Amino acid sequence: MGRSRWRGYSPRTKVFWFFFSKKNRFIISSNARRLPPLRLLTPLRHRAIALLWGGLATSAVGDQLYAVALAWIGVSVFGARAGYLSALSYFCLLVTALAIGQWADRWDRRRTMVTADLARAAALVGLVGVWSILGAPPALGLIATVICLAVGAICFQPALQAVLQAAVPEASQLPAANALLDATDRIARLLGPGLVAVLAGFIPTKQFLNLDALTFLISAGAMLMVGHVPTHRDTGARLPIIATITRGFRAMARQKLLWYTLRSSAVWNGAWVCAFLFALPLLISRHGIAGPVGSGMGAYGLVISAYGCTNLLATLILGSRELPKNPQSLVLAGKIINGAGTGLLALAGLLSAHLALPALAAAAAIAAIGGPMGDIPIAVLRQTALPASELPAAMRAYLFTSSSGALIALLLAPTLIQNFGLFAVTLGCGVLIMGTGIVGFLVLGFGVPVAKAAE
Repeated sequence: MGRSRWRGYSPRTKVFWFFFSKKNRFIISSNARRLPPLRLLTPLRHRAIALLWGGLATSAVGDQLYAVALAWIGVSVFGARAGYLSALSYFCLLVTALAIGQWADRWDRRRTMVTADLARAAALVGLVGVWSILGAPPALGLIATVICLAVGAICFQPALQAVLQAAVPEASQLPAANALLDATDRIARLLGPGLVAVLAGFIPTKQFLNLDALTFLISAGAMLMVGHVPTHRDTGARLPIIATITRGFRAMARQKLLWYTLRSSAVWNGAWVCAFLFALPLLISRHGIAGPVGSGMGAYGLVISAYGCTNLLATLILGSRELPKNPQSLVLAGKIINGAGTGLLALAGLLSAHLALPALAAAAAIAAIGGPMGDIPIAVLRQTALPASELPAAMRAYLFTSSSGALIALLLAPTLIQNFGLFAVTLGCGVLIMGTGIVGFLVLGFGVPVAKAAE
């Protein structure tokens, strides 16, 4: 399935074969047999997975409330410079990922997750308290909260990957378990912004932060109820910081698809964050687009909720099927679809205000289809192709790379928009995301065998 196979064929023939060949079709591939529709729910039979999922589902809804509220609060406080607030979040992710590895691998994973949840809840409640005293969102308080939540996330996510791998009793259930937890984010992306769209006209913005704090407390309680989960802990000699940083990169480099997605994640994540977390709320604000209750924040929530609808649908479909043996066609095609939908956001912004909102929602819904096509196969591949001892380091490497891209994009976004305009920057983000998929096909071809599961 390498590149030599395609010599002599025109580009049109290659594209036709990829999308319509029965052997290579990624939705009805012979390698992706249809499974019982409830396969996605199979891991919930295990108490630890059920509790883990319940806590994460609640917390994920809160995260989406926070993300929408923060984007809107940032625009109201900092204006076009709001991108720097999000950039700060990714800078903290970056620095923490660099510095924490040599300690985090020695910590108890469950206690790490509980501590991260409690610290983030305390930060949010503290921000709301100061806001209530001053009567306006404090700039320094926003900055401190963003820092705390970013550090908590970089501690929580690698620990979650290790706990999930240990809690699933059979490797054959990992795709369903990953899809199930991935579905929590998709459901949250549907419910969270949808709640904002409905409630934005009735409750103060700061109360969305209180709701997020409550969900962190529920998540911490669920993790305490899970009990002890035997995960790998590094007990050897403490490595230098540079060695802990490069450990995850070396692990990912052993598998071609993982290595390519790691290297390209800076580009596509930076472009996605710039488009959806900065350019989109700015576009809605500048054009005076209002949601169902006459609120601009409600309009932004509605668009993100539309993203969540097809995001969830794609997750449910992929989670109920076996993944193909050569999953990179699925992964790379997902990037192309995501980029195409992102680029359509720019075109939707050219319409009149009453047509722009449904057009933005439709563009976001198209982009969202591509997300699970990449996220689920890559998560399973990390857990099955890498040793358990290297999984947290590999996850930190991924978070480091993707956060680097987001940080650079958000730092450049205000200047780029000022010089080239909102339309050009949003369209450029879509082109960059599509480019990661197209270049991936050129570099990897149409089939890379997956490595055997690591012992």
